[in-house]
Amino acid sequence: MTRGTGTARPLANLRDLLSPKPRDHGGAGTILAHRIFARGEGPGAGFIDLAVLPPGTSIGRHRHGHDRETYVVLSGSGVMYRDGEAFRVEAGDVIPNEPFGEHGLSNDTDTELALLVFEVEAGDRKDPDGDPAR
Repeated sequence: MTRGTGTARPLANLRDLLSPKPRDHGGAGTILAHRIFARGEGPGAGFIDLAVLPPGTSIGRHRHGHDRETYVVLSGSGVMYRDGEAFRVEAGDVIPNEPFGEHGLSNDTDTELALLVFEVEAGDRKDPDGDPAR
């Protein structure tokens, strides 16, 4: 059987779609990323990204607004920063980052760290002061 021939839908390997993203959220080095899906107007998923962090790179510590961003580690390992806490993550880990929470990820190993990053609308649409979202 050959890949992508015949009447089957065309396919692409995500590795071929990745583009350089220097200093992502102020992080170190250049990661590789591809936005698989992006939301238009309205509720639902905000985006789904594939990200690959080569050794020594990072996604800088940052915050989002009302949406919840989740990291799913596909391969490799690294150090996750979430709301003032640092902890190791590895393949298979699912890390939810709450609305308005600070988070970032660093690859401190000698191998690539690959992850899916997706953002969805949080159920509670209030900012940290308890005010409704605008």
